[in-house]
Amino acid sequence: MSHDLSRLGWDDFFVSAYRPFDRSDACPGRVLRVDRGVCTVLAASGVTRASLAGNVLLAAAQDPVNLPGTGDWVALRRWPDRRITVEAVLPRRTALIRRTSDKDASGQLLAANMDSVAVVEPMHPAPDAPRVERLLALAWESGAKPVVVLTKSDTAADPEAVARQLAELAPGVPVVAVSVRAEPGVDQLRPYVVPGRTLALLGRSGAGKSTLVNALAGTAVMPVQAIRDADGKGRHTTAYRNLVPLPGGGAVVDTPGIRGVGLLDNASGLDRAFADIADLAALCRFGDCRHRAEPGCAVTAAVADGTLSPRRLDSWRKLQREVEVESARQSARLAGLAGHRRRRP
Repeated sequence: MSHDLSRLGWDDFFVSAYRPFDRSDACPGRVLRVDRGVCTVLAASGVTRASLAGNVLLAAAQDPVNLPGTGDWVALRRWPDRRITVEAVLPRRTALIRRTSDKDASGQLLAANMDSVAVVEPMHPAPDAPRVERLLALAWESGAKPVVVLTKSDTAADPEAVARQLAELAPGVPVVAVSVRAEPGVDQLRPYVVPGRTLALLGRSGAGKSTLVNALAGTAVMPVQAIRDADGKGRHTTAYRNLVPLPGGGAVVDTPGIRGVGLLDNASGLDRAFADIADLAALCRFGDCRHRAEPGCAVTAAVADGTLSPRRLDSWRKLQREVEVESARQSARLAGLAGHRRRRP
């Protein structure tokens, strides 16, 4: 069965990047999932499994983010003994990367080459504002366009009111309330998964990500488990990142439920997630204002007059400190690598 890769986002950008690898025993493909170093890849000829070539492993040794991940476009090579290897990861247009818990300040690729990132948050028992803010910073940093998706809107007495409240936490970001059981349904998300476009879903376990994938696909392609009524939490139904091509074209990436998301040195994503505070900070009297007790601080003035909530400012400060710490760790890590290279004979 032949597959039209353009419906998955194969365009002139990737065609140009693939050109150096174009040969009779090679072909392009998109990574659907990665399991213990083996990639499941969709090529024009169909789905295949591929191991990693030596140069790909070498690049990953320098930085784990260089490993092929879900959503990546790769160059495949077919060998005479029928082995298939990933010879190269093509440049990424966007990349959703979180910080790992390791001490080396490394990153973990969650998805690549998505056009939009949906921060998925359930309405039951209640949306978690700090989590939404943190995930939005991660989504903005990816280079894709964020959207907040409030699931299980049928559990809220006034879902539109909840959506309006969340919109205050997401400047410039669409906020949609959806339910697979009642109106409005998931049709509001279909513009994000038209042919050639990819939507990545990001949220905690039990948020309804796998249910959204199944609804968009029109069939059960991802396992779904019931949530607990008391706290709205569910078990981890997705243990791996998975790209699902949709029947009408486009694709959606389901990610495992995330209990915590560490930020790297993504200051630009944080500024966009907190655009309201960034705009206020630009009005402060001093350029190096810390927004504590400095005279002429527009941020603390907004808190005093009720324009900005203390909770949102506290959330911004917490994430700002985290980014500053990670930026310092990244600098130390890069300096250590540079020193190691200089010491090698």
